Amino acid sequence: MKKKKTLLFSPLLVLLALFWAGSRNLLTQQAPDMEATAAASKPEGAVHLTASAHAVPANGSDSIVEYAMSLLGSPYVYAGITPDGFDCSGFITHVYGKFDIAVPHSSALQAREGVQVARKEARKGDLVIFTGTNADVREPGHVGIVISSPGDTIEFVHSSSNGGVKVSEVEGTRYDLRFLQIRRIL
Repeated sequence: MKKKKTLLFSPLLVLLALFWAGSRNLLTQQAPDMEATAAASKPEGAVHLTASAHAVPANGSDSIVEYAMSLLGSPYVYAGITPDGFDCSGFITHVYGKFDIAVPHSSALQAREGVQVARKEARKGDLVIFTGTNADVREPGHVGIVISSPGDTIEFVHSSSNGGVKVSEVEGTRYDLRFLQIRRIL
């Protein structure tokens, strides 16, 4: 009977050890408790990316951008996470989830995923983080996926409350005032 209990609990112990190792990795990056909680609530089998775990899909960031662009015209729906309607962070969650890369459904939490890179180094597949519509409140409130190459004007695809999934530019627009950072999760 003792052997059966050990065999039964072994997979659970392995999962707990993996979770603990991932949580430790998050905490060493000075992640707040709510991010550790979000990581713990990820769907079974989901990948949580951190600065030390860069997973690139076999077909690269071009495939992520291509899929994101295939969703152009999908409507904006508050808290939406499907092609029937997305909010900004739900769009990111859905697109990366299609490639088995789990990111939280929150622009504030997405602004802590991966590593920050310089604005001039923004490349396809990076996240571009903005304030909400009030640019004076310097906290994450909107997010998109970069579709341009380093050195080019930053173009991104996102789900906007003004038009649903569409392409916008940073430079020369109101997004320039709202810009906060670029996050690399691939």
